[in-house]
Amino acid sequence: MIRFCSLGSGSSGNATVVEATSGISTTRLLVDAGFSLRELETRLVRAGLGACDLDAIFVTHEHGDHVGCAVAMAARYELPLWMSRGTWRTLGEPVAPAGLRFARDDESIAVGDLELLPFTVAHDAAEPLQLRCSDGSVRLVILTDLGSITTHMLDRVSGCDALVLECNHDVAMLAASRYPPSLKARIGGRLGHLSNATATDVLHHCMNARLKHIVAAHLSRENNRPEIARTALAAGSGGTGQDIVVADPLRGFDWLSIA
Repeated sequence: MIRFCSLGSGSSGNATVVEATSGISTTRLLVDAGFSLRELETRLVRAGLGACDLDAIFVTHEHGDHVGCAVAMAARYELPLWMSRGTWRTLGEPVAPAGLRFARDDESIAVGDLELLPFTVAHDAAEPLQLRCSDGSVRLVILTDLGSITTHMLDRVSGCDALVLECNHDVAMLAASRYPPSLKARIGGRLGHLSNATATDVLHHCMNARLKHIVAAHLSRENNRPEIARTALAAGSGGTGQDIVVADPLRGFDWLSIA
């Protein structure tokens, strides 16, 4: 069984806990750590956990709202820390923590009862990787921070049982926003962030009889609204807005389970 929760999702910080249980064994992975160490520890407590309950950290890319305190946390708690070489190189850390491991596109990683499959996405980072997590029976996909659809990405997210999907902006709201043209172009560009409409296209590809949970994540405070994202994804899934969970920047979302 896998269960997962968000400790916060948005431009102010991102972190997701993925937990797999098999018999008496439990594995917990932190995906991204986009907060200060003190803040992340506080948010873990809110989820009923401590940093000592984690088994590993996976960082998707080097932007501050994702990498955050990952290096410091891995060093303090002696945790394995996974990221791409491009991410590590861009961070420019002078001394690698003992647990540093390098992840690569399409190379599976075993972390206790979890199998991780990183895959590349179109985003303006050095070597960004999004993630599929499996316990051998069910699959969770975490897909945030990408600007456009690729065949490779669609192949890796198909057939999932749960999907955490970026719905960063509404196209009309972004166009009418106070953002400068250069920032609008970056966000809405091929290597930027997913609009509600493009996220709906991704969801349409992922729809299958096993898909149990759909989460809208990484919403812009300026250029989106939870009800707009819900309506868009509900239309793409053939359900209602009540079927869609929206991750909050402050509180994330509570534990969801797939078995």
